[in-house]
Amino acid sequence: MTLACKIVPSPVGNLTLVASAAGLVAILWQDDRPDRVPLGGLTDDPEHGVIVSAERQLRAYFGRTLERFDVPLDFRGTEFQKQVWSALLTIPFGETRSYGEIARQIGRPSASRAVGAANGRNPISIIAPCHRVVGSSGALTGFAGGLEAKRYLLALESRQLAL
Repeated sequence: MTLACKIVPSPVGNLTLVASAAGLVAILWQDDRPDRVPLGGLTDDPEHGVIVSAERQLRAYFGRTLERFDVPLDFRGTEFQKQVWSALLTIPFGETRSYGEIARQIGRPSASRAVGAANGRNPISIIAPCHRVVGSSGALTGFAGGLEAKRYLLALESRQLAL
């Protein structure tokens, strides 16, 4: 199955938006590892409705006029990964959660490391806000877009970023 894609500029680098007929499948980082989010063939389709909507919403998010996305999502992964990614969607704008808190939320209190692994494979970064997940001490931990991008997104949401 071929997926539609478009590369869009953002304050955290170029992002590749990937969509199916059902919804947004991925937001890939400029220097993403090719195996982090396995996808089939991609076709450049800048007019795909889901991509147009996602791009518009991301622009509003970076412009600080949008705090909650409503673009349809098409998560592709294991059932456990989908549970983790769905839990990410419940983290309010401007707040953070630890891996342990996410593990408890999905009913798997001893699965913090597995939550971390699933978080690292989150295909829809920013919209499914894996940047809002931090270590138990509050320390910033790994992020597919890099720690500088994670800092930027958290600062943007906490309004500590001068635009």
